[in-house]
Amino acid sequence: MPAPIRLRELIRTIRTARTQAEEREMIQKECAAIRSSFREEDNTYRCRNVAKLLYMHMLGYPAHFGQLECLKLIASQKFTDKRIGYLGAMLLLDERQDVHLLMTNCIKKFLYKSRSNIGFEFATNLYFRVAWNLEISTGPDLNHSTQYVQGLALCTLGCMGSSEMCRDLAGEVEKLLKTSNSYLRKKLVPQLVRILKNLIMSGYSPEHDVSGISDPFLQVRILRLLRILGRNDDDSSEAMNDILAQVATNTETSKNVGNAILYETVLTIMDIKSESGLRVLAINILGRFLLNNDKNIRYVALTSLLKTVQTDHNAVQRHRSTIVDCLKDLDVSIKRRAMELSFALVNGNNVRGMMKELLYFLDSCEPEFKADCASGIFLAAEKYAPSKRWHIDTIMRVLTTAGSYVRDDAVPNLIQLITNSVEMHAYTVQRLYKAILGDYSQQPLVQVASWCIGEYGDLLVSGQCEEEEPVQVTEDEVLDILESVLISNMSASVTRGYALTAIMKLSTRFTCTVNRIKKVVSIYGSSIDVEIQQRAVEYNALFKKYDHMRPALLERMPVMEKVTTNGPTEIVQTNGETETAVLETKPPHSGLQTGSQANDLLDLLGGNDITPVIPTAPTSKPASAGGELLDLLGDLNLTGSPVSAPAPQISQPPFLLDGLSSQPLFNDIAAGIPSITAYSKNGLKIDFSFERSNTNPSVTVITIQASNSTELDMTDFVFQAAVPKTFQLQLLSPSSSVIPAFNSGTITQVIKVLNPQKQQLRMRIKLTYNHKGSAMQDLAEVNNFPPQSWQ
Repeated sequence: MPAPIRLRELIRTIRTARTQAEEREMIQKECAAIRSSFREEDNTYRCRNVAKLLYMHMLGYPAHFGQLECLKLIASQKFTDKRIGYLGAMLLLDERQDVHLLMTNCIKKFLYKSRSNIGFEFATNLYFRVAWNLEISTGPDLNHSTQYVQGLALCTLGCMGSSEMCRDLAGEVEKLLKTSNSYLRKKLVPQLVRILKNLIMSGYSPEHDVSGISDPFLQVRILRLLRILGRNDDDSSEAMNDILAQVATNTETSKNVGNAILYETVLTIMDIKSESGLRVLAINILGRFLLNNDKNIRYVALTSLLKTVQTDHNAVQRHRSTIVDCLKDLDVSIKRRAMELSFALVNGNNVRGMMKELLYFLDSCEPEFKADCASGIFLAAEKYAPSKRWHIDTIMRVLTTAGSYVRDDAVPNLIQLITNSVEMHAYTVQRLYKAILGDYSQQPLVQVASWCIGEYGDLLVSGQCEEEEPVQVTEDEVLDILESVLISNMSASVTRGYALTAIMKLSTRFTCTVNRIKKVVSIYGSSIDVEIQQRAVEYNALFKKYDHMRPALLERMPVMEKVTTNGPTEIVQTNGETETAVLETKPPHSGLQTGSQANDLLDLLGGNDITPVIPTAPTSKPASAGGELLDLLGDLNLTGSPVSAPAPQISQPPFLLDGLSSQPLFNDIAAGIPSITAYSKNGLKIDFSFERSNTNPSVTVITIQASNSTELDMTDFVFQAAVPKTFQLQLLSPSSSVIPAFNSGTITQVIKVLNPQKQQLRMRIKLTYNHKGSAMQDLAEVNNFPPQSWQ
């Protein structure tokens, strides 16, 4: 039989193929020749044929019929045959092959046939696998003295050895590791530490030197094994501390070889129970990595710092400036890691400087970063804001820069922040007005600006801003901006809704442009946008039919409160007992807010027998500030139908109850029912006078009169009440929300109580108002009703 062609000739022939079909034909022809040679047990050219078969395997053609031939080459006495045989075993065999079982004896044989220094890395690789599968309690040294066969066997076993093979060969490998070779490590930590120390302190070794470092591959593998052994082990970790410090301080960092060892050292230090000083040293190494020109090293350092920042926050903080500089890197992966790490470093001490850098990054970063960066700034500002003005300025800067990328809850959160910052209203509305002049591209910013202009447009026109130089703006200029938002092609439907509502609110803030506002609102009554059309129709009806209610309906929003888990426990109890809130055991009603005020009002009488204020009309969609009372009481189960009232306010929307400006319906006090003082505290006095209905004797009409004996007016006054379930209560609108000082005037409000069972009347009241620049709130219980009022 003629000699088969050499591997070089086969490669040259295959490369001359012009089509894939021609290449397949060449491969099939050569495979047929190789099969024939295998059948004839041609030992002379077996090595050559297996080498060609491996090349075909690399090209993607089947070569499984050469597996047994690989075993025959491994059993050969020639090193060249063994080299090709082991290479074929690694490429053609895996732990699922039956031939795999035949490898055990061959490898066991050659583990002791010769010893070679070059096989150390392979032995360590294998030993990792053996140690994990068998949990060998002791690890011995291995002293390789001669050539390469052992390295081939160990390499093959490490690459394709199954758990069963490793179990069968564990004894042989353990014995091999117990030999006197100084490069091999036993599993026990002290011996590993000594070996690693010898590697560091030893001189130049040409056989294992890489870029001036002695056997870096062995050092890396030892460090990885130390990391495994020292995890959750105090004694082992303590034994490693000194050698890890030596490796960290004595390793050269000018070459990647040294950086690889240092990185493994850092991972080991962070994974074991190391000393605090050693952890600081590891973080400083990562900080030096951030200054490296290699992008991969910088990325690895940022990722490692991000994992350790929670446990070693102060040590990472020392490298804050270097981390921030990475935000300017051209590599997007490094930018993202630097951004995540920067947010993790923000705290109350550095929030101003860090937010400045992150806002600068937000201005210049790619679009894919803006959403995550904006969300991170929002969270950090909410948690660490040094002042409300800084908080508002920061959020506005984000909306101006990346408004289109912010979360959906950014707008309501900022509105709540602005509402609760009473002293910042004039400053905020002026800043927002300037921000949207001629630019409506950032829709969340336009929505917040429209809402603020609607709420505080009078402050904008009056120029009452002490924080910065006020702008001179007229009512018509403000309306021009809002109308521009309405007609802009960039405005979404939600934004137009904000703008139309703002224009409607300005009808109570402005005095000279009410007719213009009416005209604008009437125009949008025929809008093709159903939402805008519905709002405009409702606002037109408010102008035409309920104009007397408009000032109260469109008054400013009260201070908003967030939901708190311990709200009810903070209520001041007049009876000295702790009462639990009913809402804690009930699911929230769909679409309604359940703030701490709701818990307050539900606790007015204690227990579950609470009947809230009954609205004077069927519920409808909230549109203004009056929604607070409906939100407070909307989750209650009412036991009866509302008491009818012949007042003009019967058709008013129930979500606007706290701001109506009607006069008391009953002015004549029935003879024989004495008045009482229900509340008198801090200069505020509440008197109740009574009248019985002529048409229904079960209805008691209570007229409250609130007076103020202090030297300053009480503003934003709100009176709320609740009675037991056996009663039904209807609270009409007050005559005003301001109680004049020095008893120069009063607020009157009518309460109608239905008492069909003629039980003794009890009532809890809640009073909220602003006085001397502070928000005041108090609860009281009224039990001294005269018998004539309920019998």
